[in-house]
Amino acid sequence: MATIDRQTPTLALAHALAAAGRGLPVFPLSATKLPALRSPHRGEQPPAHCRGECGLPGHGVHDATTDPSAVRALFAAAPRATGYGIACGRAPHRLIGIDLDVDPAYGSDAAGALRQLALQHLFTIPPTVTVLTPSGGRHLWLTGPADATVPNSAGRLAPGIDIRGSGGYLVGPGSVTAHGRYRLAPGTAHLTPAPCPRALLRLLTPSPGRTARPGTGSASGHASGPATGTGSGPGAPGSAARRGEGLVQFVLAAHEGQRNTRLFWAACRAYEHGFGDALADALTAAAVRTGLPEHEARAAIASAARLTSGRGGGEAGGAA
Repeated sequence: MATIDRQTPTLALAHALAAAGRGLPVFPLSATKLPALRSPHRGEQPPAHCRGECGLPGHGVHDATTDPSAVRALFAAAPRATGYGIACGRAPHRLIGIDLDVDPAYGSDAAGALRQLALQHLFTIPPTVTVLTPSGGRHLWLTGPADATVPNSAGRLAPGIDIRGSGGYLVGPGSVTAHGRYRLAPGTAHLTPAPCPRALLRLLTPSPGRTARPGTGSASGHASGPATGTGSGPGAPGSAARRGEGLVQFVLAAHEGQRNTRLFWAACRAYEHGFGDALADALTAAAVRTGLPEHEARAAIASAARLTSGRGGGEAGGAA
């Protein structure tokens, strides 16, 4: 547990100013990770819905700014602040925070759940700024496009994965809370927030009318991938041979960095539809042609077989 002493507010301000200098809107936090400034509207009846239009500080994330003078003024008004929050969804970075929690309730494997989603939906988390939390979790910083609004969520993408988007905030590195200090992960301090992979962004911004199913991470319950029949998807009419041919071609089209992911996805679809064992050799040969070592290819196919065993076979992209 980090020690909170007289130097902590000074250091918090210094870290906040450094973040503001990189274009990240910041505001002061208390040791509870809550905004350090009390609302100027407390006690008002009916409660005010002001987001800072009154011109006074004390509106939480809506106070966030990159102006050094304004940052100093906020911290001067909150002399006991021990950290700072970074507003997500705001220009220029439009930060998206992927909060990977550590909790026995979800098997302490939120990072594993994210890796599974990446395999299932064919994306890779790029090297990016990563903040280690006092509880042993981590925050991954990604950026979003100007035309996308990412909502905040808790456990919607998968158990243990919380998303900080528009209207939310992340605790900045260097902040001290009652449970300890937030710090940059080794090897990421020199990085800038990486763009959010398009496939992940689709999961974070579900279209109207689609409902995300807990644990799948998919708004529609289906992974993106090749049409594996003569129609538009895995359930379309067509023989196993025709569907298998589509999966093999999908693996053959893999570029370096996609080979294992594509192979795993294709093998999962084959096993889900009952012809995984029959297609295993063809998938292995296709993966080897793309440059993947045979032992790695067979290991990926075996993993797909284990993952899909005992699952209903008619649903692509089911629970991870």
